[in-house]
Amino acid sequence: MTAFEANFDGLVGPTHNYAGLSFGNVASTGNQNAVANPRLAALQGLAKMKALHDAGFKQGVLAPHERPSVASLRQLGFGGSDAQVIARAAKEAPAILAASSSASTMWTANAATVSPGADTADGRIHFTPANLNNKFHRAIEHPTTGRILQAMFRDEGCFAHHPALPAQMHFGDEGAANHTRFCAAYDSPGVEFFVYGQSAFDSRPPKPSRFPARQTLEASQAIARLHGLREEAVVFAQQDPETIDKGVFHNDVISVGNANVLFHHEKSFLNQAEVLAEIARKLSAVGAQLVAIEVPEREVSVEQAVKSYLFNSQLLSKADGKQIIVVPEESRHIEPVWAYLNRLTGSGGPIDEVRVFDLKQSMQNGGGPACLRLRVAMSARELAAVNQGVMMSEELFATLNAWVNKHYRDRLDAADLADPHLLDECRTALDQLTQILQLGSVYPFQLA
Repeated sequence: MTAFEANFDGLVGPTHNYAGLSFGNVASTGNQNAVANPRLAALQGLAKMKALHDAGFKQGVLAPHERPSVASLRQLGFGGSDAQVIARAAKEAPAILAASSSASTMWTANAATVSPGADTADGRIHFTPANLNNKFHRAIEHPTTGRILQAMFRDEGCFAHHPALPAQMHFGDEGAANHTRFCAAYDSPGVEFFVYGQSAFDSRPPKPSRFPARQTLEASQAIARLHGLREEAVVFAQQDPETIDKGVFHNDVISVGNANVLFHHEKSFLNQAEVLAEIARKLSAVGAQLVAIEVPEREVSVEQAVKSYLFNSQLLSKADGKQIIVVPEESRHIEPVWAYLNRLTGSGGPIDEVRVFDLKQSMQNGGGPACLRLRVAMSARELAAVNQGVMMSEELFATLNAWVNKHYRDRLDAADLADPHLLDECRTALDQLTQILQLGSVYPFQLA
């Protein structure tokens, strides 16, 4: 192959915990205050990366962030030494300390929106880090995310990096979790599909009433402009507000696409028939035929889809032209979902294989296989220009497993976030990680 879709999975950070910070994410709030196992979480994620690498897919690693974010706490008025900042926050505002300690950067589907060079005006791969403006614990991510992405994708001849959109609700951007690309081949022009929850400047379209609509139309349109995308190769669609209110906080909880295939629920989008017709028409213009696989509500309900994360899966193209679907273990334990997957893979359609991974530590915080990865379509030349220190290999897998076992705790609860030693442990681990992944200085404590 001369072109690939590489997946860069988020490495779970040392402060992985269940603080229940993400209103609208049913799993996150439902497991609030449970005891987490950061070591197991990181090892589960690494096992998935290695398995997909071994299966022949291009797989990379995206580093976690420094947590707790002392800089954020200082910005909010907590002063003194780093240990004093944490102690004061723990005493006066434990919820803010928890938010500043979140390991949510593990879900790299929210790290950025990525457009490949085949679609962009200048022929380079474009990255825009998501501002994640809807949640404080995620809104503090994008400066470091931008530095890490630039350290991974350094070659200015191949890669273009934009700053995050303005940190304001009108331009709320949740990254690749609301973005899919359809194409005939990864290095040929495609159709980029942006899904939003609401229009910030237009009050007429319906909005969810229970949970927030995190992505705005205006943010999606801005990214399409920044990336130099052609109007005839972009589709914008609104999520079904009723589906958001059932816990579908991002589009990747209710649909997933790869190449010319869209695997989606009956209740994914407003005006769904029109949306599918527009994708099909624009995809046909670039030489591909859309294959839309729609799961009926009568077979798998929205609630079952959210609980199982059936659609928060990965679709990966195999050498024989068929696709594999990667799902979490939870999908096996919900009978209608598992029955549907067996019918799907035996139907003779494009998806003919299912792989199941145990990602329970991530799932309990509301993130499945799709949440854990950022997709980058690229040519062989562009892949060679990536910082090779982040690409999965036998050696890197062994090194990262040893690194996790050395630095990560196997138990973490809310009370542990007040331990000043946790910050020291995190910084020591990340300082070593930047050397392992050849990132240079990307964290605030390294830049001070």
